[in-house]
Amino acid sequence: MTKGLTFLTAVSALALTAGVAKADIQIATVGPITGSNAAFGEQLKKGAEQAVADINAKGGVLGQKLVLTVGDDACDPKQAVAVANQLASKGVIFVAGHFCSGSSIPASAVYNEAGILQITPASTNPALTEDAAKKKWDNVYRTCGRDDQQGQVAGKYLLDHYKGKPIAILDDKSAYGKGLADETTKTANAGGLKEVVHESITAGDKDFTALISKMKAANVSAVYFGGYQTEAGLMVRQAHEQGLTAQFISGDALPTTEFWGITGPSGEGTLFTFAPDPQKKPTAKAIVEEFKKTGYEPEGYTLYTYAAIQVFAQAAEKAKSTKLPDLVKALHGNSFDTVIGPIKYDSKGDITEGGFVVWKWHDGKYAELNG
Repeated sequence: MTKGLTFLTAVSALALTAGVAKADIQIATVGPITGSNAAFGEQLKKGAEQAVADINAKGGVLGQKLVLTVGDDACDPKQAVAVANQLASKGVIFVAGHFCSGSSIPASAVYNEAGILQITPASTNPALTEDAAKKKWDNVYRTCGRDDQQGQVAGKYLLDHYKGKPIAILDDKSAYGKGLADETTKTANAGGLKEVVHESITAGDKDFTALISKMKAANVSAVYFGGYQTEAGLMVRQAHEQGLTAQFISGDALPTTEFWGITGPSGEGTLFTFAPDPQKKPTAKAIVEEFKKTGYEPEGYTLYTYAAIQVFAQAAEKAKSTKLPDLVKALHGNSFDTVIGPIKYDSKGDITEGGFVVWKWHDGKYAELNG
């Protein structure tokens, strides 16, 4: 009798233990793993993989291991929604993504409905967090800045250097590119600088001969382009070949060596706006060295993706939970120590500190203009 009770007790205990066994935590990063922006997808992937490896090496989150899924949206809104639904059905509770604003915005609706936390390392269109706030969603955040901030920096640069001179403003019609060009135009126009050429291209275009001829005829001194590195690179190279000597300026889609791979020496002197170099921050030193040991340069949004996963991990530890309502409380009530420095959030999910500076391409590398 005693032996029987002992056996049943042991079985019950074993079943109870199995019932409360800690499962892995499913998270994801999503970006353009394929397509014309795949260089940035690689940045997100590398940053996420390294963050997960480092966090798991220290015991994981709440004693559980992080398991990473890498999703490919190819910067296509429809594909982004499909990937978001797949992640929701898989039980993913946190997504570090997407890269393109045009993907992050529609995907955010899926994540909101599924109760999934989204922290984008790269989507800078203000509408992502503004619209979420208007809808009273609480699941959308960034580790990067916004285009209304970035456009002010670009617009001010144009005013400081080209006021009274003819300029052109171009965009690629994307949520990111047009949004950024519009913000830049707003600042430039408010300061008294009016563009003489204002045109839109289509993402994927490869021949800009007619547009360049139009800008040459207008004798433009500077060209501002809101769009991605592939079209920017082709435009710069073709402008050089056609003898257009105007200063080319763009946004934060140019911190990738792919740009120079397209332009070659004709990319010399190209300017773009981006956050102050995260690799130079003391908080990034050890992680940057870790990346470089593997032969990888953590450029662009690599560290911003790493930081997004750090924010999630720290929020979960502070909340002692991975449920969205608990994570939200932690996200709005704390500061998070990340590889790109401390991060705090405002009521909309935007970072409270940050900014943009002007960078310059020189001899195949890029650096802060006054850094």
